[in-house]
Amino acid sequence: MATIEALKAKYQPAIDTAKAVGISLSHVHMQGEKLFIQGAAPNEQIKNEFWNAVKAIDASYGELAADISIDSSLPVPAQTYTVKAGDSLSKIAKHYYGDAMAYNRIFEANRDQLSDPNKIQPGQVLKIPR
Repeated sequence: MATIEALKAKYQPAIDTAKAVGISLSHVHMQGEKLFIQGAAPNEQIKNEFWNAVKAIDASYGELAADISIDSSLPVPAQTYTVKAGDSLSKIAKHYYGDAMAYNRIFEANRDQLSDPNKIQPGQVLKIPR
């Protein structure tokens, strides 16, 4: 039987991901022989980021039970990207959204520093909407 300390250590990267992406954790404790994590995510995409982190640790997550609800009143933390030489908004959009044509989402979120979607500079830190 695994201890809570051992299971917390095993799933710590997923717990850290939850906190980093804006999931409000209310419980992390043992429930039977499983680590139980309960919390709320601002949206479904962020909830899925947590589950992807869990699956990267153990695809069967046999020692874990989690109840992550959606609470749209929670703030969505900003995600950022630092532009590198050779980048374009469409290349960045392809990476984050799987669709190069979604570049306008990034452009609109960064209107405070961009006046033209075709003019980005290495070193610029762009907000990436989730």
